[in-house]
Amino acid sequence: MTLSAGAVAPDFTLPTDGGGTVTLSALKGEAVILYFYPKDDTTGCTAQACGFRDAEANFKGAETRVIGISKDTVAAHDRFKKKYDLPFTLASDRDGHVCEDYGTWTEKSMYGRKYMGIERTTFLIGKDGVIKQVWNKVKVPGHVAEVLKEAKAV
Repeated sequence: MTLSAGAVAPDFTLPTDGGGTVTLSALKGEAVILYFYPKDDTTGCTAQACGFRDAEANFKGAETRVIGISKDTVAAHDRFKKKYDLPFTLASDRDGHVCEDYGTWTEKSMYGRKYMGIERTTFLIGKDGVIKQVWNKVKVPGHVAEVLKEAKAV
């Protein structure tokens, strides 16, 4: 399933770093950036997370909450968040249901080997719970600035 702008963002409740939970529908009235990423503490994922970290004040100024989602454990998220001083929520989708609902669990290929994994994807969800923009197959350089520009327009 592929979600696009104009679709209602599928609701979910996931465990988060710090022993908490996040429920998307409870955030209605706030704009939300959901960014799906493959794995904590890997080169691209760290660069992406640090980019969102460095722009956190700008996202708050745009009244937009950032949430990162991967299949890592809550304990892995806690370590990742502490190591890089990440100020936003990291949610753990261990069973992959949210990744499937958002269409980010896909077949990937590396060196001719095919496997299933999270495709780096970002969703901008408006205050009304409707997806405003989707970035598929995200390339990290410049991505956060582009997302922030769109978040300010919502």
